[in-house]
Amino acid sequence: MRPDGVVVRWESRRHRKHQKPAAGPTWWAPNARGWWIAVLFATGSLLFAVGSVPGYTGAVGARWDTVTYFIGSLFFTAASFLSYREAVDAAPKAQNPAHRRFFVFQPRRIDWWATAVQLAGTLYFNVSTGVAVANHLSAATAHQHVWRPDAIGSVCFLVSSCLAWYETCHRWAAWRPRSLSWWITLANLIGSVAFGISAAAGYIDPVTGQVHNAARADTTTLIGSICFFVGAVLLLPERTEETGSRVTSPTDGGA
Repeated sequence: MRPDGVVVRWESRRHRKHQKPAAGPTWWAPNARGWWIAVLFATGSLLFAVGSVPGYTGAVGARWDTVTYFIGSLFFTAASFLSYREAVDAAPKAQNPAHRRFFVFQPRRIDWWATAVQLAGTLYFNVSTGVAVANHLSAATAHQHVWRPDAIGSVCFLVSSCLAWYETCHRWAAWRPRSLSWWITLANLIGSVAFGISAAAGYIDPVTGQVHNAARADTTTLIGSICFFVGAVLLLPERTEETGSRVTSPTDGGA
C-alpha cells in the first residue's frame, strides 16, 4: 500500500515483461528485447511445425528435415536465453548490481526457475536435433544422443511451462480469458504436453533403432509447435499492453 492509500498489485511476470516502457509499436520493434523473444520463439516454432508436417520429409529428404528441426532449435535457444536474461535483469539490484551478471543462481524466484529450466531444455533439443543430422547413426547412438536428449528437453519444457503458468495464475487452476498472459502460458503448457507425448511416441529402441510410433510423434510435435507459435505471437501484444491497472483501497474512495 502506498502512503496515499492506493494498493498497487505487483506481479512477477508483469514486472519482468515491463521493466521499461514498451519501445516501438506492437508488431515491429527490433530495438526491444521482448520483440526479439517473440519473433525468435515464433520462428523456431514455425520451423518445428514445418518439419513435422506430413509429406515434408518425402519432399525434401530426411536429412533436410532434421536440419529444419536443428535450425528451429537454435531459434528456441536464442529466444530462451533472452527470456532468461529478462528474468535475471528483473531481479532486485542487490542480487544483480548494474545488471552485469549473466548467469546467476536465484532459487527463490519462480521466474528464474521457469526461464533457466526452459533454457536448459532448448540446449538438450540442440543436442538431439544436431546429432540427428548425422547419417548412419547406430541404434544405440540414436537412442542415447537423439531420443534421450529430446525426452529430457521435453521434460524441461513441461516443468518450465508449469512454473510459468503458476507464476501467472498464482494457483494450478485458473480461468482468466481476458488476460494475455493467461493465454500465453496456457498455449505453452498445452504445447509442452504435446512435446512430451511426442517424445514418448518417438522412443528409439537401442537394439533395433526402430521408432515406437513415428506418425504420432510427428502429429503431436506439429500440435505442440502450433501452440508454441500462438503463444509466441501473443507475446507481441503483451509487450505493449497497458500496465497501469491497480486496486484502490476504501480509504481513498476506491472499490
